[in-house]
Amino acid sequence: MQEGMYRRYLLAVLLLIQAFNGVDGLTLVIVLQNIKLDLHLTDTQLGFLSGIAFALFYGVMGIPIARWADRGNRITIIATTTALWSVAVSLCGVAANFTQLLLIRVFVAVGEAGCIPPAQSLIADYFPRAERPRAIGIYMLGGSVSVLIGYTLAGWLNQLYGWRATFIMIGLPGVALAALARFTLREPRIAKGNGAPYEPENGPMSPAMSRPSAQPSLREVCTKLWASVTFRHLLVAFSLFYFFGCGILQWQPAFFIRSFGLKTGDIGNWFSGVYGVTTFLGTYWGGVLASRYAANREPLQLKALAVMSCLFGACSASVYLASNRYEAFALLGVAALIGATGNGPLFAAIQTLVPPRMRATSVALIYLVANLIGVGFGPLAAGFLSDALRPFVGEESLRYALLALCPGYVWAAWHLWRASLSIRRDLESLAIDQCHVLAP
Repeated sequence: MQEGMYRRYLLAVLLLIQAFNGVDGLTLVIVLQNIKLDLHLTDTQLGFLSGIAFALFYGVMGIPIARWADRGNRITIIATTTALWSVAVSLCGVAANFTQLLLIRVFVAVGEAGCIPPAQSLIADYFPRAERPRAIGIYMLGGSVSVLIGYTLAGWLNQLYGWRATFIMIGLPGVALAALARFTLREPRIAKGNGAPYEPENGPMSPAMSRPSAQPSLREVCTKLWASVTFRHLLVAFSLFYFFGCGILQWQPAFFIRSFGLKTGDIGNWFSGVYGVTTFLGTYWGGVLASRYAANREPLQLKALAVMSCLFGACSASVYLASNRYEAFALLGVAALIGATGNGPLFAAIQTLVPPRMRATSVALIYLVANLIGVGFGPLAAGFLSDALRPFVGEESLRYALLALCPGYVWAAWHLWRASLSIRRDLESLAIDQCHVLAP
């Protein structure tokens, strides 16, 4: 297979794996209300189940998996972890109580931790700096594809067969994708028959990438990343996005059920169309426009993302002020389109900002902090706010709880703007450091 064609195939396979990775989370979102009724759980318990229980193991286990990915065979890692979370998702369907479901979700979290960091590191090896926003943007379309198929599939499977059968059927395709990745993708670090390292089309790997001894310790990685002002601001911004975003997204189906009386099948159709189409377009064009009009201009990209974050917060808040479902879904689509534009440029900036042997670990560290803060406490905070407001506003408590979280996106925008002011200096420092590494 020619190199250009292979790179497109690589993106396609990784995109599909990420898509089914996302389908699991969307399935849990769709069936939360059914799990609540079947297992007799409170909103706070549901927030704990979908939040800190998942985030703690996802974030913590992401570090050793990413360390392995920065020096080992990323294809093996992606295939193994994909098989693990796929089997665990199916097992969710046999949980008989809160404790069993909680333990199974732990294994789902461990498996899903091996998806994004190794994949982004692999993509960064195959695509040069100018092309990374577009390439990573295409990869991140997996999230949009998961919405297109996940909400509709999970919504109707749940409505027709129940939440237990839904989990069992949702997990099975991932096993086939794990086998596809294992036997058709190749790791560029593996030597050719003559002992030379594999060289992607965009240029040979540097000695720092090909030498096993170049692998820095975790302490060195953390010290290096913390010394970067830009990385610190991106870490905080990403964590804030996760806290407010996960807190809102996890409860959106329940909001439409409680406030507008929709069923899960209807919600699946609406979310699939609204989120699937708009996030697909936003993610794709965000990466394409960044590569076309702001290639190698990360400061401009981050300034644009800061503005878009403020607009996203305003549109998100308007969803919970809507008086009917049609108005709410229309505003939700506008918000999703705006919010998705940052997927490619943001992750591309992170991959460009750090040395090659730290790429997977840097993403895993971001996900560790973001998941502990965002996934861990965002849904829990929304559930707690909903329970606290119930005595005052009754069944509309969830609406006002989600509305209260929306202004947080402006906070995240401030950190993106600060990152745009320091990234040029940090990139220059990285270039100097790399020259010292490569010097004889």
